[in-house]
Amino acid sequence: MKKVVLIPGDGIGVEITSAIKTILETANAQVDWVEKSAGLGAYQETGNPLPEETVETIKEHRIALKGPLTTPVGTGFRSVNVALRQQFNLFSNIRPARTLPNIDSPFRNVDMVIFRENTQGLYIGKEHWIDEDKKNHAESIAVVTEAASRKIITAAFNYARANDRKKVTLVHKANILKFTTGLFLEVGRSVAADYTDVEFEDLIVDNMAMQMVMRPQRFDVVVTTNLFGDILSDLASGLVGGLGVTGAANIGDDAAMFEAVHGSAPDIAGQNKANPLALLFSALMMLEHIDQKKIAEDIRKAIYKTLVERKVYCTPDIGGEGTTSTFTQAVCDNI
Repeated sequence: MKKVVLIPGDGIGVEITSAIKTILETANAQVDWVEKSAGLGAYQETGNPLPEETVETIKEHRIALKGPLTTPVGTGFRSVNVALRQQFNLFSNIRPARTLPNIDSPFRNVDMVIFRENTQGLYIGKEHWIDEDKKNHAESIAVVTEAASRKIITAAFNYARANDRKKVTLVHKANILKFTTGLFLEVGRSVAADYTDVEFEDLIVDNMAMQMVMRPQRFDVVVTTNLFGDILSDLASGLVGGLGVTGAANIGDDAAMFEAVHGSAPDIAGQNKANPLALLFSALMMLEHIDQKKIAEDIRKAIYKTLVERKVYCTPDIGGEGTTSTFTQAVCDNI
């Protein structure tokens, strides 16, 4: 039995984490949940969006599944998601985007996995005002190091090799950002030389965005820097039905956090309308990470069978007339 820290989060988080617990229990997943708080709810209750007790519990068990958290826009506390990634050096953000049965999308046969460097780039939060009084000129600093670049790029190649993937595409802007993403590209070429069994290519980020909406099927494993990865992984989700149908993992050397990357949707919280699919796919990635691959595959087959009868069981955001409860029960029945 593996202890996993469960952070329900804000808004719809309580409903969808409850659904995931029910489904994993039905599938006989060997998981013992340790529930802790974070996000806006924790901030309102304790004055801290990331309580020390939550951090210490993750340190103890090293695995967490996290529902959506509310982060204030422009003011208030910084993203708890970013804080957790930095706290535990979860350098590898992994976002699969795969065509699903009966989910509306103009694209078929999409099956790409985006590896995003998670701890550096512009998201380190090094910002300042040139004039503190006027606040009319702000600057932000991006950091890229050889060591961090090598870790994420190596992780992408190792994943490709382990999962019989044929190609790794490195995305950059080295024609303009010659020092930062230029370094990332240089490291990528160096790492690729050690993986002659995996095809390697590099693309400038604007060309990559265009290619993804023209021929997304040509991409397999994609690796890039923090900001580019944030944007392109959401774009990849849009190709297969949106953030509500794609999971995510954040993995470091000795800790891992799995999460739904969509928002907390407070407008529908408590109404039995929330779609658990994204967090459920994240939970399957978690099961694979803790060597419960057979259980993950059983649940995935049950999900696909449920999607075939989408109209009856699934939530309105993916074209159904069902509820959180009907979807959860249908998946359980199909396991």
